[in-house]
Amino acid sequence: MKHILETYLPPAAVDLVFELIKAHQVHLKIVNERITRHGDYRKLPNGDHQITVNANLNPYRFLVTLVHELAHLVAFNSFGRTIKPHGKEWKLTFQRMMLPFLRPEIFPKELLPNLALHFKNPKASSDTDAKLSLALKRFDPENDKNYIFEIPYGGLFRLYNGKVFKRGNQRVKRFECVEMATGRLYLFNPNAEVEYLE
Repeated sequence: MKHILETYLPPAAVDLVFELIKAHQVHLKIVNERITRHGDYRKLPNGDHQITVNANLNPYRFLVTLVHELAHLVAFNSFGRTIKPHGKEWKLTFQRMMLPFLRPEIFPKELLPNLALHFKNPKASSDTDAKLSLALKRFDPENDKNYIFEIPYGGLFRLYNGKVFKRGNQRVKRFECVEMATGRLYLFNPNAEVEYLE
């Protein structure tokens, strides 16, 4: 297991993560990319704990995602299964579990301020924290995608599912975009990755 973790995690985090996985008897599955999520936790019918994490994540997002999912397991075990999945008990657990990793030996110095800010009140997904999401994406391999905030007003873009939208006004944080085929209005986070149609 340790040699597998070395492929996906920052080197200085491997031993800490390995100990967490052993302590909580987690079956970790590294899976192909899922568009809608980076990872998930579930208790299997036989009582085993399974965490899946997407294989395509950069080491820093992989680590945050894995600890996020481990925090679900620990929070449910500590507070009971009736708690909200991303409620105060999970947030407290996630903060405590992430603390040993927030060091310059593990994360690049330019990421640490974004992480510190995020963990004051962690969100249900690192993607809903636009600043952290953009900071983490700097460590992704190059691709031909644009962010919504880079698309000019009135510009067209395509999603992974082939749907085409026109970018509209920015609300407080999100952008209004009209689906061209239906005329329906959708709201997009500024850090959503799309294909700009010039």
